[in-house]
Amino acid sequence: MQTGENEQALRKILDMTRLISIILLSIHFYYYGYAAFKNWQLVSEFSDRILENIYKTGLFSHFYKSKLIALGFLFISLLGAKGRKDEKLHFKTALSYILAGLCLYFCSSIFFIVFVNLLYKTIGYIATTSIGYLMVLSGGTLLTRIIQRKLNHKDIFNKENETFPQEERLIENEYSINLPARYHLKDKIRNSWINIINPFRSFLVVGTPGSGKSYFVIRHVITQHIQKGFSMFVYDFKFDDLSRIAYNTWLKYRHLYVVEPKFYIINFDDLSRTHRCNPLDPKSMTDITDATESARTILLGLNREWIKKQGDFFVESPINFLTAIIWYLRKYNDGEFCTLPHIIELMQIDYDSLFTLLRTEKEIEVLINPFVSAYLNDVMEQLEGQIASAKISMARLSSAQLYYVLSGNDFTLDINNPLEPKIVCMGNNPLKIQTYGAVLSLYVSRLIKQVNQKGKLKSSLIFDEFPTIYLNNMDSLIATARSNKVATCLGIQDFSQLRKDYGREQADVILNITGNIISGQVTGDTAKQLSERFGKIMQDRESLSINSADISISRSKQLESAVPASKISSLSSGEFVGIMADNPDCKIELKTFHSEILNDHDALKKEQDTYLDITPIRRIDNSIIQRNYLQIKQDVQDIVHSEIERLLGDPSLTHLVIKK
Repeated sequence: MQTGENEQALRKILDMTRLISIILLSIHFYYYGYAAFKNWQLVSEFSDRILENIYKTGLFSHFYKSKLIALGFLFISLLGAKGRKDEKLHFKTALSYILAGLCLYFCSSIFFIVFVNLLYKTIGYIATTSIGYLMVLSGGTLLTRIIQRKLNHKDIFNKENETFPQEERLIENEYSINLPARYHLKDKIRNSWINIINPFRSFLVVGTPGSGKSYFVIRHVITQHIQKGFSMFVYDFKFDDLSRIAYNTWLKYRHLYVVEPKFYIINFDDLSRTHRCNPLDPKSMTDITDATESARTILLGLNREWIKKQGDFFVESPINFLTAIIWYLRKYNDGEFCTLPHIIELMQIDYDSLFTLLRTEKEIEVLINPFVSAYLNDVMEQLEGQIASAKISMARLSSAQLYYVLSGNDFTLDINNPLEPKIVCMGNNPLKIQTYGAVLSLYVSRLIKQVNQKGKLKSSLIFDEFPTIYLNNMDSLIATARSNKVATCLGIQDFSQLRKDYGREQADVILNITGNIISGQVTGDTAKQLSERFGKIMQDRESLSINSADISISRSKQLESAVPASKISSLSSGEFVGIMADNPDCKIELKTFHSEILNDHDALKKEQDTYLDITPIRRIDNSIIQRNYLQIKQDVQDIVHSEIERLLGDPSLTHLVIKK
């Protein structure tokens, strides 16, 4: 430890060294300017005797010898000097003083050559050498005042300090999704792999528009899972971006399946390139709870604000009303007319006929009693409040195009049936989200019910822009589908978007039970929540303390966020952060990653240029569509007339007929 006495002693030694340097230089002036000093009468016998003794030591054996020794003592005195530290001083200034001083110090001998007059020679030499000496002294003093141990300002964004080791092994299995990537580790770029080895624990892809969700991630999920023999469902928000990828990948790899899957498409804009499918297929509706789930899905899909009001009277009443109609048509004639178009048309008939028909089915008696009572008691305001919201919402689906697609039966929704595997793509239209989204929600709801069963093939469910459809109990699918080998991939733009469309509670559950997350650029609360989920790493910290005489640097290690929210907010397109889930038999220690996914852009473009367009399924014109539309309306009229005639013709059932 330094003490005050030690510092004082050191200062005395330095002062003594500098004094020796000055004395040596003064003797040098006296010796080589002796004639001038004698002329000035500044000599004596005593000084001459001393000078003679000094001469015998060899100090003046060469002109520059004494000057060099004096300069050496000056440098020694500067080594331990401490000056007031100044952040504004730079090496350039100090070195300029020193170099200029040395130049004057050693070149001053030119005065002995240029001038003839002894007086001018000596005065010029002494003055120039002294100025050079003082400039060297000043420059050396400035050097001691410069802060040499500055903090590292090269990495101003702390980029290198926030890097961490990532998984560089390719870990592949029969279910995995493997994305090649590269990442920074300190000042090096290293290759890595993003290994989603257990996609059955759900897979969330987050990122603002343009961050590269589809191009860098979702397209590879589609191609790799089809290549590995998965049956598949693709929700294609911007039809046919993902559908073309799935279609051409199916053409390329369908021969690898044990049972070759069939490819089906549902879209409502181009009816020549769509199959027809009845989401309310009676074979898949085994009890009334299926009807309830279907009613809830489609009404909440049409009225998103109801999602946050589930349990309210004016939300549950329309759901019960629609459930009753669905189940009635499911039971009528063994479900021959159990389609969504028939349900929509049946809802629009007059109350006398509608309630008469519904009263004939005992299983829905509990559901319709409140409506019938309100109608018979002329409580029309209450009745309209209960039913009108359902009728108005469903009437928005009254379209000849929708009726055509929804009333057919080209395929069933059990995509992972071992005997008949399927790859199904369903397309939405961003301009018609509200209408198409509700219908597609019903499709997906019924599909999930059939897929999430034991003894089926491995399947992959891919949802691009997931919040644009509504799936009731999506969290249950994620939680239970793992054991049934159902992989779920959800693409969203931001957590707030999911909370807006699904309600905070259900959205938070979906986010928290997802095992695998890949995120591109996101901001706000989403970035903060992801940063907390990715955990912390040990990072170096350095601080600089400056006082009048010295500087001190302290270094420490602190746990800081591995990927701060600010970094997630500024990710480039193709740059992703995330965390992976592993298996008990295949542990992954380095689960968190921050890397750039490597796409071979030229190869992908070349492949995309060779893609085939989806083959038209049938030739269709407007007359066929209109004929189907009118036929559905006629079917409903026939049901009403035949049933009322049957009731009127049977004395034991005539009491069910309502006439007001």
